[in-house]
Amino acid sequence: MKLNDLRDNEGARKSRIRVGRGIGSGKGKTGGRGQKGQKSRSGVAIKGFEGGQMPLHMRLPKRGFNNLFAKDYAEVNLGMVQKFIDAKKLDTKKTLDHEALQAAGLARGGKDGVRLLGKGELKTKVTFKVAGASKGAIEAVEKAGGKVEIIEKAQPEHEKKAARAEANKAKKAK
Repeated sequence: MKLNDLRDNEGARKSRIRVGRGIGSGKGKTGGRGQKGQKSRSGVAIKGFEGGQMPLHMRLPKRGFNNLFAKDYAEVNLGMVQKFIDAKKLDTKKTLDHEALQAAGLARGGKDGVRLLGKGELKTKVTFKVAGASKGAIEAVEKAGGKVEIIEKAQPEHEKKAARAEANKAKKAK
């Protein structure tokens, strides 16, 4: 056996069928699609089509609720913050905000900011500037000598409109 003798087993690699290349190929003219009809045309996708009756995936009931106005917070636990401080990935002298936590790799996503959660233990004095925090997290940070500053996000336009409408309604009622 030499290197130049190495090759695949007979029939291991099969070349693809070149469709529509003459009558002698066996797959010429209609290219194996038969005559006429929807499936013989190009650009046809009838997966899930059930001959005009309501498809199964549309007959099944929908479940759950998807809140369009839900806030998207990056959730950060105090135990992980302490771990990153011990690993010297976070600077405790500066205020820890969304950018600092994201740069360290702690806060992923969270287009509405960071929410601080109280899981784990914090031993270092740290100042946080976050969009939200749980009661337990605030207590744990203050116990360690730090403080939590909660920033108010600008109210979305649709909420402002709703508040104005409520105020106008209350005015008219008086």
